[in-house]
Amino acid sequence: MMGGLEMNILVQKFGGTSVESHQKMIEVSNIIKDTKEKGYDVVVVVSAMGRSGSPYATDTLIELCKQANEVVSDRELDLIMSCGEIISGSILVHTLKRGGLDSILLTGGQAGIVTDEKYGDASVIQIDPINVIENLKEGKVVVVTGFQGITRSGEVTTLGRGGSDTSAVILGAGLNVKVVEIYTDVDGIMTADPRIEDSAQVITNINYDEVFQMADKGAKVIHPRAVEIAKNNNIIVKIKNTFNPSEGTSIGGCITHNIDTYKSSKDGKLITAVAHKNRLTQILIENCQEELFTDILTDIEKNNISMDMINFFIKEKIFTIDSDKTNILKQILDSYKVEYKIVKDCSKVTLIGSKITGIPGVMAQIVKTLTKENIKILQTSDSHMTISILVEENNIKKAVNALHREFRLSEIKAIY
Repeated sequence: MMGGLEMNILVQKFGGTSVESHQKMIEVSNIIKDTKEKGYDVVVVVSAMGRSGSPYATDTLIELCKQANEVVSDRELDLIMSCGEIISGSILVHTLKRGGLDSILLTGGQAGIVTDEKYGDASVIQIDPINVIENLKEGKVVVVTGFQGITRSGEVTTLGRGGSDTSAVILGAGLNVKVVEIYTDVDGIMTADPRIEDSAQVITNINYDEVFQMADKGAKVIHPRAVEIAKNNNIIVKIKNTFNPSEGTSIGGCITHNIDTYKSSKDGKLITAVAHKNRLTQILIENCQEELFTDILTDIEKNNISMDMINFFIKEKIFTIDSDKTNILKQILDSYKVEYKIVKDCSKVTLIGSKITGIPGVMAQIVKTLTKENIKILQTSDSHMTISILVEENNIKKAVNALHREFRLSEIKAIY
């Protein structure tokens, strides 16, 4: 939008823990006020208040519907889920006004976010933030409800888990901004989950591809869809802690690695981070003819079951799925009367680093490290910058700790 080019716009997104109480709302409003005083026109994207168990959190609203009827309507579910952000946005607007900042609340649809009709996990097909620009020109802080949009026919939709990140970056793209700030309750993107790795460090700068892999492999600081949109629009995304002002992490693409970084695993920069994902189920299908397996894959797709860590061989097909899809998959496999095995309660630990694949000895180093800790390796997979290991869920903390220590991630500095 040309209007964005004529203005000095900054998009700031605040997660659920940043807006879960009156006192935290005041701290958020102070950050916004400071940003305004620096000469920015501010667009704020908000999540629903708090996390699961909080009165207005998304999961709480979903549960209200399920208490009435276990069979939920996707359309009506999106409507109630969209209420969480409306509540937090309305309260923030009133908090801002009390602090002397003129502001207005817009829903995702009112902000110009148009989606397809896939309830619960809609994709944005158009962004036209003219309403946002007009209110910015009037000097207002524009607060936008994250996680939601509207179809061309006027139906409210939600963008899936982590959708508020997507909303913020989509708005940033539509407004031609250079930077989107995402405020959360951690100091930035870290070398591992600090809840299970005490020596995890903040990564000051990281490229889009590496952080996309971290998000895709289980790190929850930013949604992978948001990273992809930022990369496509050359937007720098900054991850900051609402309650601990610091540099945080900058996600960008202008990185030139020193080639020496990748010559030896003795260099602590070979690996950028360790991510993990729990609640996985491993599926092993045996002696299945290719034509039959093709039909099974079609049914898996129709049921929106996402497969990961895929290893297909002539006599055996191995992959993982999210645990909550296990019963549906069993029904599909039983209907085809194929031989299969299910291994529940699995977790995936992933090492991320640009150009990791092809470096001699990395996999051997991983296997040696996990074997030394008596951790059984159930499966492996890799890409051009990741190596993933499937382990039993009760071993995930030990696996993360061991790999973080082995690759010296507590010593990591800025990536560029």
